[in-house]
Amino acid sequence: MGLAADLDYHHTSGNPVHRAMRWVGGTRAGGWFFSRTLRHMDNAIERVTHGRQSAPWLLSGLAVLDLTTTGRKSGQRRTSHLIATPYDGTLALLGTNFGQESTPAWALNLEAEPRATVSYRGASRDVIARPATAAEADEIFALAGEFYMGYRNYRERIGDLRRIRVFVLEPLTAA
Repeated sequence: MGLAADLDYHHTSGNPVHRAMRWVGGTRAGGWFFSRTLRHMDNAIERVTHGRQSAPWLLSGLAVLDLTTTGRKSGQRRTSHLIATPYDGTLALLGTNFGQESTPAWALNLEAEPRATVSYRGASRDVIARPATAAEADEIFALAGEFYMGYRNYRERIGDLRRIRVFVLEPLTAA
């Protein structure tokens, strides 16, 4: 068993509305819009459903996990709602930030402190994040593009503006 199986984390192909929303999210305008609004929508939906649903799940049928990192400046615990990519029995995270120019804070936090917690549907696991190798990053982007074409668009749009951080999450075992 691996992390993805332990959490029963996977993506569905989605219905026609989900697939249309995935397409919209992958556009430049959709990425701009969702980068500024999705967190707020997600927090509202999480409150209303008592944590049982997320905005990306309702809108696009994509599974969302919570990643809790330690803030690199504040030292405080920070939780981000992210779409992970099942990869080689574990999970991987892509720091695309909807194709925007800035690197997401959670990625910078993981670089500073790779120990984190992931939660999905009431199950939590402590993990350690390691940077993906270049070959792994290419494979992860290809896998992610199978369930959400926006990742391909984001990667092309970002180009050489910045380095996209890609992390592989491994379960943290007690020493």
